Amino acid sequence: MKFEGSAALVTGGGSGLGAGTARALAALGVSVAVLDVNRDAAAELAKEIGGTAVHCDVADAQSAEAAVAAARGAQGPARILVNCAGVGTPGKAIGRDGPMPLEDFQRVININLVGTFNLIRLAVADMQSLDPMEDGERGVVINTASVAAFDGQIGQPAYAASKGGIVALTLPLAREFAKSGVRVATIAPGIFSTPMLHGLPDEVKESLAQSVPFPQRLGEPADYAALALHIIENRMLNGEVIRLDGAIRMAPR
Repeated sequence: MKFEGSAALVTGGGSGLGAGTARALAALGVSVAVLDVNRDAAAELAKEIGGTAVHCDVADAQSAEAAVAAARGAQGPARILVNCAGVGTPGKAIGRDGPMPLEDFQRVININLVGTFNLIRLAVADMQSLDPMEDGERGVVINTASVAAFDGQIGQPAYAASKGGIVALTLPLAREFAKSGVRVATIAPGIFSTPMLHGLPDEVKESLAQSVPFPQRLGEPADYAALALHIIENRMLNGEVIRLDGAIRMAPR
């Protein structure tokens, strides 16, 4: 797919992987709508890249519908959707205080998994109405899973389940949208330097970096963005989940 002249939606675009991807897309001439529940973060990033800031709670149907409509009005229907919005709230199924509150599990599933599907259903409805590009392509969807989908650790049942759901969504949606020329792929990052890790002590972050076989460092948003750009360009990448993890395999704890 050609970048210049296309429009994109990036959820969780105000920080972390989303911000890195929004910057990379904008640098290639893509009109980027920065969707984020944090209005200030979205506005700041959109100002930096010349994009459009849109408030969006991905887990809420009406909020997402309004956000996609606002982005469409500002830059036209999007050919690119990158889903980066998510939370990583930890918690054991049975903790020190007893069973995990069910609403805690539901919140992670709703934001990470339901939120991803919510934006896909809305964005792809727009993509299907667009004129086809080369090889009949109309759009690309990139979702964000995690190595936790495969190597979920103790204390990650909600997070691992939500990311496993995103992995499981990939192929059936790619098959469904094939007739419309819309591709679907998923990136499963390892340990990345994102707001989820920024609050950890430096020695903990260093220890995490040393656990990555090679390169022995935390992943950066630019690493994620580079793979996202390649997926958009490479029309044979469809229905696939790609680990981006430096060969790490997470231990049980």
